[in-house]
Amino acid sequence: MSGRKAQAARNDELILQAARAVFTADPGAPIAAVAEKAGVGISALYRRYPSKEALLQKLCGDGLKLYIEVTERALAEEGDPWEAFAGYLRGIVDADTNSLTIKLAGTFQPTEELGRDAMRAGALATEIHRRTVEAGVLRPDLTTADIALLLEQIASIRVGDERRISELRHRYLTLMMDALRLPPARRELPGPAATDEELSSRWWTGS
Repeated sequence: MSGRKAQAARNDELILQAARAVFTADPGAPIAAVAEKAGVGISALYRRYPSKEALLQKLCGDGLKLYIEVTERALAEEGDPWEAFAGYLRGIVDADTNSLTIKLAGTFQPTEELGRDAMRAGALATEIHRRTVEAGVLRPDLTTADIALLLEQIASIRVGDERRISELRHRYLTLMMDALRLPPARRELPGPAATDEELSSRWWTGS
């Protein structure tokens, strides 16, 4: 890319990263807060995204595409069906697409493309669920809606910095998967449990 195009691509990435951080913290935040966090001028942001609605649509569209990519990759696995399903769950947790669902659902008007991608994501989730149940390694009374809500619960964990958040999310994901698997498993949980100090620190602003 030319220097100008490369700079535009960098600005776009900065804007999207900032928008995700700003709007998952506060869906009601103004678009100016995104420009400030991204370190770009408001005019540069508006040239790329003419409204907050357009920016939210882009964020959720990218999240859906990432969800589809993770699920398709898991479905392409030809080995152990449980390991493919576990890889799918870990991939979704790492992608953190559920944070967007928790914070942004109902805050903007979905586009036709978002609708199509949502249908594709739903069909893939149903397929990996069906395959894993039929392999006899996943509780048959578990539904895709159950899994979606369990993943949202894990995405709500926000204790400490990004590394600690990821560590805790995978700890509780492992605990959750052991409860869903047939026969039930009991593996060593990754990372230490949250401490009382970590939990209580969420109530202090530092001021």
